[in-house]
Amino acid sequence: MDSLFDEPAERARAGHAPLAVRMRPRTLEEFVGQKRAVGPGTLLRRTIESDELVPIILYGPPGSGKTSLARIIAHATAAHFAEVSAVASGVADIRTEIAAARERLGQTGQRTILFIDEIHRFSKSQQDALLHAVEDSLVVLIGATTENPFFEVNAPLISRARIIELAPLDDEDIRMLLDRALIEERGLADAVALDADAAAAIVRIAGGDARVALTTLEIAAAAARQRESIEVPPLITPEDVREATPTRALPYDKDADVHYDVVSAFIKSMRGGDPDAAVYWLARMVEGGEKPTFIARRMLILASEDIGNADPQALLVAHAAFKAAESVGWPECRIVFAQAAIHMALAPKSNASYRAIESALAEVRTGPARPVPNHLRDRSYRGAAQLGRGEGYIYPHDEPERARAQRYLPEGLERGVFWKPAAADKKAARGRDATAPSSEGDR
Repeated sequence: MDSLFDEPAERARAGHAPLAVRMRPRTLEEFVGQKRAVGPGTLLRRTIESDELVPIILYGPPGSGKTSLARIIAHATAAHFAEVSAVASGVADIRTEIAAARERLGQTGQRTILFIDEIHRFSKSQQDALLHAVEDSLVVLIGATTENPFFEVNAPLISRARIIELAPLDDEDIRMLLDRALIEERGLADAVALDADAAAAIVRIAGGDARVALTTLEIAAAAARQRESIEVPPLITPEDVREATPTRALPYDKDADVHYDVVSAFIKSMRGGDPDAAVYWLARMVEGGEKPTFIARRMLILASEDIGNADPQALLVAHAAFKAAESVGWPECRIVFAQAAIHMALAPKSNASYRAIESALAEVRTGPARPVPNHLRDRSYRGAAQLGRGEGYIYPHDEPERARAQRYLPEGLERGVFWKPAAADKKAARGRDATAPSSEGDR
């Protein structure tokens, strides 16, 4: 396969390459952001500078610099650098590269660095084909993935590699990339100028993705050059940026890591009592095309797990949202969801019901097999009375006070062992008692 960094071919393509490709950093000094992952003194930087790479998996969102780091390594290393794309390659391609690496190492002593882009797209059998080569140091693996490798990459490969997580670039990093692209010869070479408001719009639209930022700048620059203008060089305006990006596509893959992060933020915002955050994360899921029943199920669970009897109405509201998901669907049920999410966020919180059932399950699983007290046993079948089953049971409708005092737990367990009401539960109970009927005739 072709090397990832083939200088003659790279120069030939440079004139026609997109701005995001032309502006890729060539050295660590040009690399923007990711100080925690590749800053001075970090493991990755030391291994690149010393050309003593260990197997690594670069994990981060699109536009965070994974492929750029691979290209920097291609510049810096004395090892042979080979690339395999998980989208277009199979097991045979991997075996071919491994065989070539074995021959290269045996004949010249030169190591092989094997870069696999989108490694999460490899099947289990494809990933397994790498194991022995990585374990025996026939190749030094560099994988790149936008998906959480702990979900998508085989555990044996994970155990043999160091995970390097890259974060979305911050606004300052994106602005630095824009400034560099505007003035550098390989970029726009001062052919256009960038209005401050337009720059802020590109930074906002990019959402930490360098590729999106540079692509937006390139399209907006073309629009500015085509427009009749008295400015020399022509000025990129916010309107040019809007034309370049009619819609903003925030990342949301229903089967991937961002999906779980957004759902987690949605739940934690409702649990934490922030209605604005709850509605924002809800909007991310709605815009991302999430299944309405999935969102409704999360609210239904939260209504019992985190609110419970502190506000029993929350469960009814969540159930209504679920029925809306089933009967109404998108787009109208988004309004019901917003109402329900705000209710969940503002409701008093108690996880006492959750803690009670978890504690009871732990007792059932690890405690002794406790028999049902005789007075609670079923006596509806023929012969139960003859066996003495159910004797001594006090019927609550006949003797409410005595019935309340009778034992319902098996021997060895006392009241209060599982249900430990929170302050919100007690307050809600007092409120219900205050509105309860006051006389026997009202009941």
